[in-house]
Amino acid sequence: MLGNFSYMNATKLYFGEDSLQYLKEELSKYGKTVQLIYGGGSIKKNGIYDAVTEILKACGKTIVEDAGVMPNPTVEKLREGVKIARDSKADLLLAVGGGSCCDYAKAVSVSVHSSEDPWEKYFIRFEEPDCQIVPVGCILTMAGTGSEMNGGSVITNHEAKLKIGHVFGENVMPKFSILNPKFTYSLPKKQMVAGIYDIFNHICEQYFSGEDDNTSDYLAEGLMKSVVHSSLIALDNPEDYEARSNIMWTATWALNTLIAKGKGTDWMVHMLGQAVGAYTDATHGMTLAAVSLPYYRHIMPFGLAKFKRFACEVWGVKAEGKSDEAVAQEGLAAMEAWMKKLGLAMRTSELGAAEEMLEGMADATFILKGGYKVLERAEVVKILREAL
Repeated sequence: MLGNFSYMNATKLYFGEDSLQYLKEELSKYGKTVQLIYGGGSIKKNGIYDAVTEILKACGKTIVEDAGVMPNPTVEKLREGVKIARDSKADLLLAVGGGSCCDYAKAVSVSVHSSEDPWEKYFIRFEEPDCQIVPVGCILTMAGTGSEMNGGSVITNHEAKLKIGHVFGENVMPKFSILNPKFTYSLPKKQMVAGIYDIFNHICEQYFSGEDDNTSDYLAEGLMKSVVHSSLIALDNPEDYEARSNIMWTATWALNTLIAKGKGTDWMVHMLGQAVGAYTDATHGMTLAAVSLPYYRHIMPFGLAKFKRFACEVWGVKAEGKSDEAVAQEGLAAMEAWMKKLGLAMRTSELGAAEEMLEGMADATFILKGGYKVLERAEVVKILREAL
């Protein structure tokens, strides 16, 4: 039965080749000082930085630079960004980059006017902001996280060996996001495929729960098939506009909270992957890929009907004359073949994980209760060992 829910998404999207032109319209809604948030400098090489700053200057904005956001934003970087925003009295946080920049901007937004330590308040106690929130806008250069249209923020604390996400409410969601698929063309193939798997797994995390004939699951199946189809085209030709457009748009819908409505969700692949990331600092999509199949094969007997449906509806497996278990296994085998074709990391050892890290990674794995099987700690260790 479809559960009761409320739904709201506060983010305005501008999508397409000409979407950057709408930045000027959005800038008119905010004050003079814009904190420009970006990563390692690739936007300066591909021309996006110049295009954005030209618009900011034409609108009379004061630009305060906040560069160097890493793929897994750290608590130290968060505190640095908060100081920049406080010192400059930033009116808008404009993230230009991928999901890490968007996540980081949201963490800064709720911390600038808070009197408490953001790590403790938001990522340990999981409290909601009770202070003024600095608005966030996003210009996306990598598709994957869906952070451009949700309230999620993931921060890493290397000292504590923890990587933790907090999904804030709609008041923290970006006020606007600009999505030009051509801005993703310059990504290295490894980052492109990591983002593609991040998209796919976001859908899986919401799909592999519940047994009902739920509208959300039909939407999820369509999105998964779109990702698989477009990923293979983009793998062959990274500048295929239609494929990259579909990937970018699917990434947004995969995690803007829509397909989770009316049902439970799992998210244990993310908990396992984030624990691996806390120890290895590996790319998020790659950590998810490395732990997915060991986890899904472990829980498959507890959600066999959904895994059979996944095999048939997403991968086209024919069920006639086969047991439900055989069909489900064939579906996971098809998923594995697709993942290998993309060139994803299939083992955590490829990412720097080692046997001596397993107990610590298990300690860093949050146990959630939304999936088909609530894991015992021994099961977490077993899955992490199989992923190694």
